[in-house]
Amino acid sequence: MIATIPHSSSAFRAAVQARTSAVSSACHAPPRVLLAENDLEMRRLVSEMLHHDGYEVVEAAAGGRLLVLVTAQYRDPSADVDLIISDNRMPICTGLQILQGLREAGCTVPVILMSAFIDDRIRATAESLGAMVIDKPFDMDDLRTA
Repeated sequence: MIATIPHSSSAFRAAVQARTSAVSSACHAPPRVLLAENDLEMRRLVSEMLHHDGYEVVEAAAGGRLLVLVTAQYRDPSADVDLIISDNRMPICTGLQILQGLREAGCTVPVILMSAFIDDRIRATAESLGAMVIDKPFDMDDLRTA
């Protein structure tokens, strides 16, 4: 299902709820989230919120590190993640490039792509690959809902 995420919180929650049936339950307890964000402060903020909400968080500071961590999943099933939250604009690889590679490899892990610099083409491509796109700045409750 392709859906543009509206900017208001109630519309965002409705869009997320509509997609919920397509997402399977988490594989880990607590759910494991791979968070890729090159901005240190933003990564800390999102990571702390996820930890506070009971998620296990694995952090990556750049697209290259995200690629290494994602690749590790194929070699070691214990490295699997239940969700990837990634900035789009990062050094080495963009979040969209990682998403495209995951889908080409048959990986269906849910992905939330976030960025302050998403144009219509990038948004359409990400959504066609099943990712949810969140515009920065965003409300942390919207990320929680997603």
